[in-house]
Amino acid sequence: MIPSDISAVISSNAIREVECIFPDINGIPRGKALPAHSFVAGQQLRCARAIPIQCITGEYPDYEYYGEHDPDVTLIPDYNTFRLVPWASKGRALVIMDCEDKPGELTPLAPRTVLKKVLNKYEQLGLTPVVAPELEFYVLAPNPDPSQPLQTPIDRLGRREIGESSFSFTALNSFSAFWDELLSTIEMLGINGDTFVHEMGPGQFEINLKHGNALELADQTFLFKYAMREVGAKHGLLVVCMAKPMSGVAGSSMHIHQSLIKQNGENVFSLANGEPSPIFHYFIAGQQTYLPHLMPYLAPNVNSYRRFVKGSAAPINLSWGIDNRSVGLRVPHAPPQARRVENRLPGCDANPYLSLAASLASGLLGIEEQLKPSDPVTGNVYGESVSLPSTLDQALQIMRSSNTSTKCFGEEFTRAYIASKEVELTNYYQEISSWERRYLAGQV
Repeated sequence: MIPSDISAVISSNAIREVECIFPDINGIPRGKALPAHSFVAGQQLRCARAIPIQCITGEYPDYEYYGEHDPDVTLIPDYNTFRLVPWASKGRALVIMDCEDKPGELTPLAPRTVLKKVLNKYEQLGLTPVVAPELEFYVLAPNPDPSQPLQTPIDRLGRREIGESSFSFTALNSFSAFWDELLSTIEMLGINGDTFVHEMGPGQFEINLKHGNALELADQTFLFKYAMREVGAKHGLLVVCMAKPMSGVAGSSMHIHQSLIKQNGENVFSLANGEPSPIFHYFIAGQQTYLPHLMPYLAPNVNSYRRFVKGSAAPINLSWGIDNRSVGLRVPHAPPQARRVENRLPGCDANPYLSLAASLASGLLGIEEQLKPSDPVTGNVYGESVSLPSTLDQALQIMRSSNTSTKCFGEEFTRAYIASKEVELTNYYQEISSWERRYLAGQV
């Protein structure tokens, strides 16, 4: 039965339809639009079980996942996520759905299920993860011809932004109509934004989301990325969350701040005397040990690995240190009650549910196994060896050769995810690039 307060909101706002959406493995909103009166009446929705593992190219992995072997799942609304759709021209709302194989049994192929299972494991230990994502993204000109490079939009003076303008307000003011609508949009969507800043790249910006429950923050990040694209399109702007959208400019990350609290709100990363706790070190050690096995969840695309460049404020290994931005795991200066670990590996192109799941699951393994981390480093670590995979091929090979993903997320999801990414890789390698035409066509 739909909650009465939601029914009242639908009626008072003349809502015509409800977007019943869920994130696929790439974080793309998929689902069905349902007439509002049918939603109020509790009409049940179903879709093919393989939809959550659809490739970024629109293809599906091996035939075992679709066709006559692909049963339906039931879409179950999480009424806590019901929101009005601010960018719609007429009354529309949205709600995030879970996918069930059977009543009360979530399908293992859905990314929201993956994160919920990790959080349930923490709950069994009496712990609750608290997270805060930081998202970097580019606001660019439309790109109707994908064979041409992306570029910054023309501003109010007829110019394109070039160079680095960190923390500048010029671009914010130049496209104030877009920013005004985006900020009012995220407020309507219940997204708890903190600060907006202009980042290093031309047309690059960052938003910090306020810390909170991991599932709620994954939902907020999912909706924020959806909202950015829709509001941007209304203003003739292309909002891009690629990890490395343009050559020679800064990449876009999705740093994740993480801490763990007890039911009484006590941060278990700190002892009563304010010193770091054993759990704090176990958590870091788990991430150092297991995140390399889970990199395709943090860097899911071919383009993702272009971001990991020495000297670019992007990590090349999983060293950790205090307030050190060259490491993979940074511990910001903070009072004991706010002690946290910042995972600097994920790109903004990552699915927030899967990147959070991978980050928290690796830390949990460290706690369960009481692992010991390396010593914290000081100074610039870019002179150290590179220990992270440098391509999606390599990352998938590491994932296949370990059992970490299977142990954390189950065999079926792991196999399906790898199969989907292999389809995308095959598609990528079949395309001839401009580099090949430029240097090979006339010389070899």
